[in-house]
Amino acid sequence: MDVEIGEVLATVKAADATALLSPDVLRQIVQAVLRAVEDREAHERRVRAERRVSGGVAMERDEEE
Repeated sequence: MDVEIGEVLATVKAADATALLSPDVLRQIVQAVLRAVEDREAHERRVRAERRVSGGVAMERDEEE
């Protein structure tokens, strides 16, 4: 006997101790975000410092000519 199923709807929810926003999971998320922000700020500081150095070298070169 053949059976044809036209459509199946299902809802699957996975829940365990770490799936919910427990204080520990929330702390991990906040630490990851803060680390990413600090990394980005450090990168921007390095870029600004490099531009200052490069700009100073370019200005010295222009003065010599």
